[in-house]
Amino acid sequence: MRVAVVADIHANLTAFDAVAADWGDVDEVWCLGDVVGYGPEPNECVARLRALRHVGIPGNHDWAALGKIDLANFNPAARAAAEWTTGQLEPEARAYLEALPEVERRGPFTLVHGSVVSPIWEYLLDTGAAAASFEQLETAHALIGHSHVPLMFVAEADGRVGGQLLRPGAPFDLAGARRILNPGSVGQPRDGDPRASYALVEQGGDRVTFQLRRVAYEVAATQERMRAAGLPAVLISRLALGR
Repeated sequence: MRVAVVADIHANLTAFDAVAADWGDVDEVWCLGDVVGYGPEPNECVARLRALRHVGIPGNHDWAALGKIDLANFNPAARAAAEWTTGQLEPEARAYLEALPEVERRGPFTLVHGSVVSPIWEYLLDTGAAAASFEQLETAHALIGHSHVPLMFVAEADGRVGGQLLRPGAPFDLAGARRILNPGSVGQPRDGDPRASYALVEQGGDRVTFQLRRVAYEVAATQERMRAAGLPAVLISRLALGR
């Protein structure tokens, strides 16, 4: 089974299309939340995802657009984008996002947006927080999003937890340790690389592999549509920086 793993599309259809063109033939797509928010095409991104054979969970920006999160918790630019998105969402897109479960499980993977401890909100960025998620994790591995940074945390047999940034490269085998993996962001990377980020997971027999991939896309095209929509300038400029 070959699966494309995407997170934090953030209404960036150009980036999403570039990633979909790159992954080729896959059996399923796993979306780790934040289909909408920040970007100019929330309805189009929801429709594109729904057209695929996929599994989806919500992120904090999806919930914000639905009014399920207090926008006082957002910075001014994120709040403005969330309010704009709320006004743009069509009934079908809203109903789709409303129905998403906070947690999904697929084979050896648990899928959450933030962390196993707090599926919507927690940013998993250090080994201490990762250790707490490993304690509650009921499957061998977890797939997360939210931070927009491709990361891997590893729980060794002796209980130690390590972490590292992920870079694009050859697939690697997940055997031998439990792992929490973040494929980075499709629509708004924040690791200094503006290319869209996603992952491929392949499962065959007892072997499971993970491969991080990066895809260049027309950042300027998304930026132009954001300007036309009146979205905050800081959200527009950061796309070119990958931060």
